[in-house]
Formats: sequence, structure tokens, C-alpha cells
Amino acid sequence: MHKINNNIRARAVRLVGENIENPEVYSIQDALKLADEMELDLVEISPNADPPVCKIIDYQKFLYQQKKKQKELKSKTQKVVLKEIRFGPNTDEHDYLFKLKHAEKFLEEGAKVKAFVFFKGRTILFKEKGEILLLRLAQDLEEIGKVEQMPKLEGKRMIMFIAPKAAKKK
Repeated sequence: MHKINNNIRARAVRLVGENIENPEVYSIQDALKLADEMELDLVEISPNADPPVCKIIDYQKFLYQQKKKQKELKSKTQKVVLKEIRFGPNTDEHDYLFKLKHAEKFLEEGAKVKAFVFFKGRTILFKEKGEILLLRLAQDLEEIGKVEQMPKLEGKRMIMFIAPKAAKKK
């Protein structure tokens, strides 16, 4: 939060802003008097500077512009969506192709895909089958996605991450 008007504790401040011709150091009383004459607020912008930097502005308008700026920055950030596709070590051809189509759709929508083979009970003996399955998936998706993490066994799961290739700007 910014300190305004009488809440500013510094003895001297550097005044800047559109309504100040030459930025220079003023005593706090002179700065407050100047702000009062303009019917605006004295707002501490940079409290860590020596002396602190203050601006003479309408504080409500300043807050509004700050919120607007933050909203704009927030809207520009991209949210990463992670979709999961689960296989068994003995997944047959039809199921594999069905899940491959889903993975393609997810990558085209810009989501990351977390593909994993889930081993139940003694199926952990087929680790190689699981790895072959995931590598085949990566190979089938290499046109639209790139492997972020190669197949890695974590407990009873073998996990691989595939990210969409950089989408072409329209």
C-alpha cells in the first residue's frame, strides 16, 4: 500500500509527475502545501529511494490505473492445461489408437499431455512393454508435440510428458 498525504514520514521528498515542471527535493510541508493547492494527493511512489519519491496525483485515479495495469498483465498470461491419458501395459491396438486421437486433440488445443502406463499387481514385470508403448505414442505425436520428459518409472506408474509444439501465430 502506498502512503499518502500526512502518512508520509520522511522529512524531505523528491517530487515528480506531469504537474511538476522540474523534479526536485522539497520539504514534506512544502510538498503537502503544493498538493493541497492543486487539490490532489501526495502519494509516496518509491519509499526506498533517498529521499523518497512522491507524486502529486488523484489517488483514486492512481489506484484505478494500477488495477487496470494488473488486470491487463493477468490477461496476457497463459494458463497451462494438463490432460492425462492412462494406458495399461497390455493395451490393445484399438484402445491405443482411440487414446492417440485424444492426445492429438489435446495437443492441438494447446494442452500438455501426461501419458502414463499404470501397472497393477504382477504387471510390473512388463516394464519394457510400458516403455515401448509410451515411446510409440511419442513417435506418433512427434508432428504436433515434443517430449518434455522421457518415460520414467515412478512407483507403479511409468510417466511421460508431451508438450504441444509452438503454435503458429495467426
